[in-house]
Amino acid sequence: MARVSRVGRNKSCPCGSGKKYKQCCERKESRLSPAAWLAIAGIAAAVLAALVFSFSSATQVATGICPPGQVWSMDHGHCH
Repeated sequence: MARVSRVGRNKSCPCGSGKKYKQCCERKESRLSPAAWLAIAGIAAAVLAALVFSFSSATQVATGICPPGQVWSMDHGHCH
């Protein structure tokens, strides 16, 4: 079995930048990829949209309050 050598956090970075490993490549390895951030943002936006939609429709159905100029329709369950 081959032994994998680990670079200490306070040792010089093996990439040759002259910085300590903890200030250079260690940070790069622990970052999320742009695709992962995009997926997280998409999921968050979908959850927020679902929450806003469910709250707005549930409020109308429960209270029957319509915007000015509209009336509540008992047959359809929404404002006209």
